[in-house]
Amino acid sequence: MPKIKNPIIPGMSPDPSIIRVNDTYYIATSTFHWHPSIQIFQSNDLSNWKLVDYIFKNGEIKLSGTNTPAGIWAPHLSYDPSNKKYWLIYSHMVSMAGREFNADAYAVHADNIKGPWSDPIYFTSIGFDPALFHDDDGKHYLTILEWETRQGYQAPGNIVIAEVDLNTGKVISPWTRVTNGFTTRGCSEAPQIYKKFDYYYLIIAAGGTGYAHGIEIGRSKNIYGPYEPHPSREPIVTSSPNHLFSLGDPDAGHFEMYNPNSIMQKAGHGSLFKAQDGEWYIAHLMSRPLNGTLLNPLGRETSIQKMRWTDDGWLEMADGTNLAKMEFDYSLPIGSEVSHDVIDDFDKEYQLEFMTPYRAQTPNWVNTHERPGHLRIYGQNSLFSQFNPSIMATRATSFNYDIQTKVEFHPEHYSQTAGVGIYYDSNNWIYLNLTHSEQLNATILTILQAKLGTRIEFVNHRIVIPNGQVELKLSYRDGFVSLFYRIEKEEWNNIINQIDATYLSDEGVNGEPGEIGGFTGLFNFIASVDTYQHQSYADFDYYYVKNNQ
Repeated sequence: MPKIKNPIIPGMSPDPSIIRVNDTYYIATSTFHWHPSIQIFQSNDLSNWKLVDYIFKNGEIKLSGTNTPAGIWAPHLSYDPSNKKYWLIYSHMVSMAGREFNADAYAVHADNIKGPWSDPIYFTSIGFDPALFHDDDGKHYLTILEWETRQGYQAPGNIVIAEVDLNTGKVISPWTRVTNGFTTRGCSEAPQIYKKFDYYYLIIAAGGTGYAHGIEIGRSKNIYGPYEPHPSREPIVTSSPNHLFSLGDPDAGHFEMYNPNSIMQKAGHGSLFKAQDGEWYIAHLMSRPLNGTLLNPLGRETSIQKMRWTDDGWLEMADGTNLAKMEFDYSLPIGSEVSHDVIDDFDKEYQLEFMTPYRAQTPNWVNTHERPGHLRIYGQNSLFSQFNPSIMATRATSFNYDIQTKVEFHPEHYSQTAGVGIYYDSNNWIYLNLTHSEQLNATILTILQAKLGTRIEFVNHRIVIPNGQVELKLSYRDGFVSLFYRIEKEEWNNIINQIDATYLSDEGVNGEPGEIGGFTGLFNFIASVDTYQHQSYADFDYYYVKNNQ
């Protein structure tokens, strides 16, 4: 019998929302400070998934200056049979200062899953993680976390429901507070409603998006409740089944809930669906820490668990436990395993996998037409900037891989650079780059690093590169990166071995013990910087990311 192996989408693919359209499945995931915004993955067999589109591809959402981990949170996909439209609702987290969490909820709709999508319709700013439910009587409801900021109240808040007008975005009923959690894990969020057996089932994420994460469920005959918790009073899916009492904790990494007996950690934030085989499944986020650490460089990935309905109408995992699994048997055929390598020779338009932090991709700064067969990147602000850095990046999807590129660059000033590297956000990256040396009056290859916002210059690693043309390679192995170069197809020359890059992970980017600093994951990138005149450019002949496992 075929097996579905998790994660089904490796690398940054958090908060998955899944729907089935005939025999095709689609998953939307969060993208935070990255453009294009809201990834759409597609599959025909549940096992092999391919990135096929984004909801916002042309800079419709402004993300300049977005602090980690704000931006675009928790998109939710749905289909309204009454008007035959696809809907996607999401939160734009614009500020997290003072734990106020200012988030605006918008929805877009389309006649086809691949668009074109409508202009965003504003709904509310009461909290985050919105979802739409289209009832069979033609009414529409919005569920969301009402974010609590007051001292003396249970944080992070209540799950609330209201009836809405999809055409105008108007909330047409009072908000009803229905629960602040079905277990004692606390930190309830991401509410989604499903209807079955004449019940409304409310699925929520709980425990914080860390090691205590899980999926909870309650049910009611009335959409506004009261909702009866699952009889177990524990999450129905989690990586850490031990009991936890954490009411009132607004969010936490809960590192004490790490499960040493599981590869998969942080299983939670689920989306329920019925598959082609007639069985029920939940798509959910998960993480895989580096061996011997609690650091997750690949961020929150997407997995699937097989579920079943009990005789008394409750949802549980198919094996009767609540421990999320790395694989399970599947009754239908599964296709050949899809590759997550990125191989781009820039012979045409660059590939869909390229994403850009903080700014939209526009031809005036990145294109393949000015020099055919090459990707030209015009340098602008430094990699520390949250405003217009010239970075083209792809999601890291493995703990062991090589990045390789060939670049031509002719800098005139030390503040002009171009090269390759690995990146988490503007304060955390490693960059192998060409620049200008006044001392040598030549183009040189050197290394820059950002760690928790501190600039680290490798002053003892400077190599003259004649003609400004060089091939560059980074080898990432279980959190450590080695850097190489070669000229004219000679043997690879090692510049430095084993730079510790483990901090480029969700838990490593803010320096505060016991907290999660980011919600995205590690990216591989090529880039150009020009803080001199904003006029230099680099030409990249190819970009390869080849995973070794």
